[in-house]
Amino acid sequence: MGTGLEPPELRRFIAHSETMVSPKSIAALYARAEMLARMPRRVQQWVVSHAPGDDDIGFVVEPYCFFLSYEITDPEAAAVLLPPSYRLIPTAMFADQAPRLCAIVGAFNIHTSVFWGSRVELYVIAEDTRTGMLTWVICDYESNTINYGPGEGFAGATTERAVLTTTHRGEVVIDMRSAERPNRLELSASLPSGSLEPLEQRLWIEGNLSVDYGGRLGYEGSEPFGLVFDPDEMRQALRLPREAVALSVDTFGASFRSTDPFEAACFPYAQHFLTSSFSRPSDIRDRGDLETAVRENSG
Repeated sequence: MGTGLEPPELRRFIAHSETMVSPKSIAALYARAEMLARMPRRVQQWVVSHAPGDDDIGFVVEPYCFFLSYEITDPEAAAVLLPPSYRLIPTAMFADQAPRLCAIVGAFNIHTSVFWGSRVELYVIAEDTRTGMLTWVICDYESNTINYGPGEGFAGATTERAVLTTTHRGEVVIDMRSAERPNRLELSASLPSGSLEPLEQRLWIEGNLSVDYGGRLGYEGSEPFGLVFDPDEMRQALRLPREAVALSVDTFGASFRSTDPFEAACFPYAQHFLTSSFSRPSDIRDRGDLETAVRENSG
């Protein structure tokens, strides 16, 4: 068990992760990624494996990222999306919520060392039977910026509309529409109706130490990757009552989950991460390991 980071340690880590993000470098990478996306996959993989530069990137999720959790109603269909050696496992976003087999849809604005923009992702929550780690398995996504995943290679923007913003009335407004698939998420949520409440720590800490790809993003030989972050950034979030969320449409994972989410969460502050430039396994397994890694990257 970790002892917690001192405020100066956290501020140094934040400065380090933010300093790794350069708008000029991202602009140059965008054109290069679009060019690489037209090349055969084996060429892309060779370029990635020989790319110079830092092994790690700064990864900043901006305030008001938003998550909806749905109960999986067709476990067999959801399990098909998982890589080998994974099994569905019950969980919940908040600490006092009864665990269920669940799919989570997350929407966020991000700036990183390699891309800057908006993104919505569909996760199926599972356990890696090789390690026992709870894992966020990314099964689908839409984004208005460049993307790279081991299973699909480089890709350009996939959205025709990508809105995640706030209003002076204290609302989060999301309107994410794919230009390539029937994926769409449209909602508004009243933040004053929410309250900060404790999160389920295994999902939010252990789960962010083991992230993998499945569904259309899956690939042979998939290996989970992890993030480095202050675990207290996952201590609590705004819990929104269902009546505070005006959900117009959400088609992500609709074929195997309930139509109505059982939880809604919003982080009203930025979250700062380091992660590998390209997917690779991590030796970090718990809160204490995380705090050590943060201190080692605090400049």
